[in-house]
Amino acid sequence: MAVQKSERLLNLLIMLLVQRHFVSKERIRAILYPGSSTEAFEKMFERDKEELRSLGVPIEVGNMDAYFDDEPGYRIRPDEFALPDISLTADEAAVIGLATRVWEHARLAEATTEAVRKLTALGVPLDVSALDIAQPRLSADEPSFDVFWEATQERTPVEFDYRRSGATTTTKRHLQPWGVVRYSGRWYVVGLDTDRGEERVFRLSRVQGEARKVGQPGSYDVPPGTDVRATTLRLAPEPPTGRAVVLVRVGAGLALRRDAESVETGVPGPDDRTGWDRVVINRGGPGAADELLGYGPDVYVEEPETLRQHVVERLTGVLEGAS
Repeated sequence: MAVQKSERLLNLLIMLLVQRHFVSKERIRAILYPGSSTEAFEKMFERDKEELRSLGVPIEVGNMDAYFDDEPGYRIRPDEFALPDISLTADEAAVIGLATRVWEHARLAEATTEAVRKLTALGVPLDVSALDIAQPRLSADEPSFDVFWEATQERTPVEFDYRRSGATTTTKRHLQPWGVVRYSGRWYVVGLDTDRGEERVFRLSRVQGEARKVGQPGSYDVPPGTDVRATTLRLAPEPPTGRAVVLVRVGAGLALRRDAESVETGVPGPDDRTGWDRVVINRGGPGAADELLGYGPDVYVEEPETLRQHVVERLTGVLEGAS
């Protein structure tokens, strides 16, 4: 199976970042683009270099041998790639803190490990400490996140099964995704619903099963002037309001804890398999049920009673639908 574009870009970034000397094009081809024809390699490599440069990655070109004008090599100097000291306000720091947590999920962690493993196996001298400046951490724990994000980059349509709020059945949807956005603690994908011919926003936690890329990359364009975040704010439902008290299993519910009004640790919970904390959040309306149900047995609603009852009804409906 061909390496996904996002993984290939990350592998190229890592390879050029952790080595102390210039890397030849042939070595890059052998390690990261095995089996590709000369023409295909040249196209992919040039495109990947330009994409990294467009993201602000300073890829340096230089001679492999200081005494001979031979083939050029490539590298990324950590001192040029690292950010200088930056002074941020409290609000700016909060935004940056959220953004840097987006990529901490299995796909990219595996890609990093694989890239370093390949280089080590070939006896390449590595400076793995350079990876500290390329270690993003924004949690994207929705199973379908990778598919939608990659489809957005490639401009590839996606097909998926979707369950609307309160529904017990799913419908098949077809989307040309324009972007993936986090709003009110949830991930959404925005794009053109080709079944309805209108722009739509879908919450990733309501995607059922595996989302599938269908069609060819580059088969559509995002309308000029599209503001994905503004579209999400306009089309997504209003975030739930009110106040709720929930018990959260120790080590779980990080998003709930981050936005909590208060957290009381070491309280009795519905089971004794782990410890529990009492978390007070400021979104206790019926719409909060979807978010809380996403945590499964790691969250228990104490109050308000209306929210608790709504969660019970949703769970009962799922059990009845499965019987």
